[in-house]
Amino acid sequence: MTMNDKKKAPKPVLIPLDKLHPFPDHPYKVKDNEEMDRLVNSILEHGILTPILARPIENTDGELEILSGHRRCHAAKRAFLSAVPTIVCALTRDEAAVLVVDSNLHRERLLPSEKAKAYKLKFDALKHQGRYDYIFGNDTSGQVVPKPDDRRTSALIGEAMGESYKTVDRYIRLTELIPDLMSLVDSGRIAFSVGVELSYLNEEQQHEISLDAEVWERTPSYSQAVRMHKEQNLGTLTIERMQEIMNEDKPNQKEHLSLPMERISKYIPKGYTPKQAQEYVENVLEQAYKRRMRSREEER
Repeated sequence: MTMNDKKKAPKPVLIPLDKLHPFPDHPYKVKDNEEMDRLVNSILEHGILTPILARPIENTDGELEILSGHRRCHAAKRAFLSAVPTIVCALTRDEAAVLVVDSNLHRERLLPSEKAKAYKLKFDALKHQGRYDYIFGNDTSGQVVPKPDDRRTSALIGEAMGESYKTVDRYIRLTELIPDLMSLVDSGRIAFSVGVELSYLNEEQQHEISLDAEVWERTPSYSQAVRMHKEQNLGTLTIERMQEIMNEDKPNQKEHLSLPMERISKYIPKGYTPKQAQEYVENVLEQAYKRRMRSREEER
């Protein structure tokens, strides 16, 4: 970096928190969990070490959209700060959308819904922009080239993540799921591949799947989801036909015990995912069983 580059680099300024607004369709969730608690404590002790990145909102009086730092802003509010150091960048809406996605896309433990929404946001921005110079990060002296086709755009997004264009397209397809089914994919109750197939069903049909999961504690297998997708394309998939398919015997329809999380959450370590909670309960029950067996042996 040259001295001139350093001079041109924007410096952070203190911006009131009430002037900073979440970026529309921001794909990453901001949760009040142990990780957030640690961030709040760090801000209380050390302040905000990395400035927020934001852009001016057009036709407003100093209002800004957050591009990077949604979690830091939330933590700052919890720490009762009134303003945060912010670097303001004049970016277009599409440039900003790409930056919002890229600033968090390499985070660990991204939920399928977060990755799906991020890929969709970036895909739409790149397609709307239609500039290879921005996509590739090359200097073409402002030359605008034709818009890439959908496959090329997906491939460009996938290159940054080490994924194929087909994988990117499948994640984007997940955004067609209703929220209840997307939550089941996030929790692992519905596999990613099954969620992709179910995304081709209409809203009424998806709600039927969600209701089945809630009432009967069952979800479609991959083969069942594929058949429903095919019959949907043929126009033969009725609610009755869906029930016929769902009523077929399969391994995940075996009887099992279901415990509401609100009844057992106080016994589970904070921050555990549903899968970790299940493993924790199974381990506790196994240890209790072993103690009971030892006690019986001692009584003999």
